[in-house]
Amino acid sequence: LSKAVKEKFVQNFIVKPFTIYGPRRKAFYEENGYHVPSLIVISPTMKCNLDCYGCYAYQYEKAQDLDFETVDRIITEAKEMGIFFFVISGGEPNIWPPLLDILEKHDDVIFQIYTNGTLIDDKRADEYARLGNVLPCISVEGFEKETDERRGKGTFRKISDAMDRLRERGVIFGFSATATRQNNEFIVSDEFVDYYIEKGIYIGWYFNYIPIGKDPDLSLMPTPEQRNYRRKRVIELRDTKKVVLADFWCDGVLTNGCLAGGYEYLHIISNGDVEPCVFCHFAADNIKEKSLKEVLESPFFMAFKRRRPYNENLLRPCTIIDNPHILREAVKEGGAHPTHEGSESIITTLAPFIDEYARKYGEIADKAWREEYVNNTYYKHLSWLDEIMNGRAKRKLKKKKEKAKKEEREAVTV
Repeated sequence: LSKAVKEKFVQNFIVKPFTIYGPRRKAFYEENGYHVPSLIVISPTMKCNLDCYGCYAYQYEKAQDLDFETVDRIITEAKEMGIFFFVISGGEPNIWPPLLDILEKHDDVIFQIYTNGTLIDDKRADEYARLGNVLPCISVEGFEKETDERRGKGTFRKISDAMDRLRERGVIFGFSATATRQNNEFIVSDEFVDYYIEKGIYIGWYFNYIPIGKDPDLSLMPTPEQRNYRRKRVIELRDTKKVVLADFWCDGVLTNGCLAGGYEYLHIISNGDVEPCVFCHFAADNIKEKSLKEVLESPFFMAFKRRRPYNENLLRPCTIIDNPHILREAVKEGGAHPTHEGSESIITTLAPFIDEYARKYGEIADKAWREEYVNNTYYKHLSWLDEIMNGRAKRKLKKKKEKAKKEEREAVTV
């Protein structure tokens, strides 16, 4: 790792959260009665140099970008609350002109950047190494065949070169993989993970394809059985590989359920609209008109918070595909509007498909919850990772386990 990367990650991810941001979070909770989100996702531009099929962000309006001043204000307000981790997404973040200026001004926090990687040339890699507070996560679909099929011929070669540049300069980086019905099994294979470990990744993110954005295609969405397979494989890979792996849809156990709705994060898009989730394209508030605190306390976001927990089974965390009634109720109660043309389809025309998916996956997930968690089969993987991500999840599960044992004893007594 480069000298700057070592210094920034130690200071911004370990020291300052305890000495500065932790006390701020505690003070905010004591004053306002609710927890501060752990992170904020900002998509300052929806422009992109690629044209990938199934892109969740494709339908957003692309004329408007957030300016430097607005993003600077968002981050400043968030830091005052005690937030020290920011995700920059899009669109393609490396297209947004003020990106490096924002990273440099706010050098006391960590930025994770979701990028297609094709614009990380020598100059950009040098800047990331110099700044030290940047963690790029590069989108991949598999190897060359799978990646180029979705992202365009030659893309894999470009992102492979980008990874080499980052590794050679000592930048911490990772991959981001979208699971579809076609690549679900491959992206959790030993072959896939080992390849990217050899390329130098430190972290890998998995996302389930959701039928939103560009030409929503239900046939791309992994089946309930495939999702469950991926869930178990990620656990196995975490136990056997020297890399941090996380699945946005399958790791509810580690995060105490869904992160969205301002509970642990929210998403601010390029026109200022504030969404509860990167994949939940509805908004009732705009950050250009309100402070971050006002957004968190708005009727739309409070509609999500009041309904927590969405499901006692933490393997079924999502309001979009696991508990779709929650999303529909929150949109109605909060007076939210679609943030781009067609985004309402997830709660209208696609609702019957989503309901059936939720039912089928629910049957699988409930069985897994009983067999793997209530009976403690997979507790061994709830180690240091969940404490880092959210210690409350482990403590909540411990209480559930104790309650289940107590009920078993009482049943035997009766």
